[in-house]
Amino acid sequence: MRVGLYPGTFDPITMGHIDIIRRAAALVDKLVIGVAINRDKGPLFSLEERVAMIEAECSQLSEQTGTEIVAHPFENLLIDCARDVGAQIIVRGLRAVADFEYEFQMVGMNRVLDDSIETVFLMAEARHQAIASKLVKEIARLNGDVSKFVTPRVNAALRERLS
Repeated sequence: MRVGLYPGTFDPITMGHIDIIRRAAALVDKLVIGVAINRDKGPLFSLEERVAMIEAECSQLSEQTGTEIVAHPFENLLIDCARDVGAQIIVRGLRAVADFEYEFQMVGMNRVLDDSIETVFLMAEARHQAIASKLVKEIARLNGDVSKFVTPRVNAALRERLS
């Protein structure tokens, strides 16, 4: 069974994330969405809320693709998380050249730690490339319309949290 790991903070999950998840699901039999417990980032949503959002947004996608998609919180090294879930592939989404420079360094370090785990880069569709959770939260905080960037369910959660 080919297992992929798509890690991130997902605070909140965006249409860009969902696009990468949909496309990654075509490459693996099981896709683990690694939800990073990153206290330094000070997430807007709790870990439990982020996991619940991912599960809700991915359940139908899992049925459509036939790929098992599960959320898995982690706080250890990414490469250790990949080993823990049996992933042979780490999936990373790229939006711009700046993303690539950071990701290039990460791949190099991860290859030194475990060269049996490959990293695959997927570009989000053009209409989703500018979406970043940080910007979505900022727009929502300032009462802007984020409905083009997140699902209705996530939009409602943002509105409720920021009201």
